[in-house]
Amino acid sequence: MMRAFDIVLFGASGFTGALTAARLARVAGPDVRWALAGRDRAKLERLGLDVPILIADATDPASLAAIARQTRVLVTTVGPYIRYGEPLVAACAEAGTHYLDLTGEPEFVDRMYTRYDALAASTGAKLVHACGFDSIPWDLGVLHTVSQLPEGVPLKVSGFLRVHGSPSGGTLASVLSIASRPLGGLAAATQRRSAEPRPPGRRISATSGVLRYVGGWALPMPTVDPQIVGHSARLLDRYGPDFTYRQYLAVKQLPAALAVVAGASTLVTLAQIPPVRDLLAGRVTPGTGPSPEQRSRNWFKATFLGQGGGERVVTEVAGGDPGYDETAVMLSEAALCLAFDDVPDRAGGQLTTASAMGRPLIDRLHKAGITFSTREPAA
Repeated sequence: MMRAFDIVLFGASGFTGALTAARLARVAGPDVRWALAGRDRAKLERLGLDVPILIADATDPASLAAIARQTRVLVTTVGPYIRYGEPLVAACAEAGTHYLDLTGEPEFVDRMYTRYDALAASTGAKLVHACGFDSIPWDLGVLHTVSQLPEGVPLKVSGFLRVHGSPSGGTLASVLSIASRPLGGLAAATQRRSAEPRPPGRRISATSGVLRYVGGWALPMPTVDPQIVGHSARLLDRYGPDFTYRQYLAVKQLPAALAVVAGASTLVTLAQIPPVRDLLAGRVTPGTGPSPEQRSRNWFKATFLGQGGGERVVTEVAGGDPGYDETAVMLSEAALCLAFDDVPDRAGGQLTTASAMGRPLIDRLHKAGITFSTREPAA
């Protein structure tokens, strides 16, 4: 595509967007043509980056269409995506522009599939959701694990997360949005199941796990990650004829496990009550987040147990601050990878990081300090 820009970052004045913009400024070479986009020029200028600024508003589809036509890859950090994201997806699908976001919202991902997958496939646009901590460690971690197991046999992979992190205002706003729409999420998932073709002769099962004890407590993780992993498995034959994935949060002590379950249940319940939800939302300030000192103490480790064909392998994806510093690394490297690397030859449509970029993105992230390792080789 002959466009004015290789990459446009929309929403750089937000907390995660600013971190992503700063990292792109550090790592994008002089040959990378990139720009910032948003509705407030003054806020973007305060970032102090010597790149072009484009004006667009998430509520103005015409302005979004204009920036989509100017770039090969459009990256957005503007959420909650169920509220603000669809016009930009539509603009990219129409313009044949590759699209990346940071959504962790299952309903949004399902709705965008049913509405724009076919259009994007016809224009060559690759629509890739969840390009941050949701869901790159899981999507690429499973790909890394599967690649070390035998081909053509049933495969089972379990993912276990250990994490220390701090949420931003934008993340809390998205969590409240997800928790307040259980029926909307169910309807979107049902519509997608009716529309999405299943790979012939293959079975895919990817969900959060159930509570179990494995030397510590493994709690179910009802996040968007299994949904993304399952989509990769449907798109990639390498996952075998019968693929099963389960995901867990690893907690050592029972009191801590009970506290996590109680806290999540309370949040979901309160989010159903409009006055209480509004009160909680009023305490959230999007655009704010943990300090550099706080983020320096944060970390994550995602461990994967893969089994199949009589073999067993244990792998790990690990890094620093998951929600912000490493998410900025993941999103910026995904944009550069999709724009410049020799990625898998795959037509447009709604894809995943594993199916759209795969090993080239794993290699990029590993060089950037997010490690992909094998703790116990296949045996």
